[in-house]
Amino acid sequence: MTSYAEKAYDAFRVGDHAEVTRTFTQEDVERFAELSLDRHPTHLDAEYARSTRFGERVVHGMLTASLLSAANALLLGIPGAISVEQTLRFLRPVRVGDTITARSEVVELLPRQRRLRCRTTCVNQRGELVLAGEAIEQKD
Repeated sequence: MTSYAEKAYDAFRVGDHAEVTRTFTQEDVERFAELSLDRHPTHLDAEYARSTRFGERVVHGMLTASLLSAANALLLGIPGAISVEQTLRFLRPVRVGDTITARSEVVELLPRQRRLRCRTTCVNQRGELVLAGEAIEQKD
């Protein structure tokens, strides 16, 4: 179980960051398809996926993006926060077996609203940026 550090809003600084890493399996993709109801054959049907521009099954973009939720939670600690906004740009496909590191880094403090602006990224095991975005978090 992950342990979340106690961190008050006033303790945050630009550059603070957290990372989580996960290797995606075909079981992960199948379970996400069931939970999300996104059963597109690009994710589940190897024969169909071979006929696409990817040439093989790919991990759902939103499954990859979900790692950002974990990175944000680890960064924010307790008491918690609520996500106000998250933008995403899907830059490269993620394939089954890829190891993705999601990172959330504070790039701006917005003290009047007790918010943090964070750069959010996902990088594969080859160091390639596969997803980029920005999060706004409201700290308790």
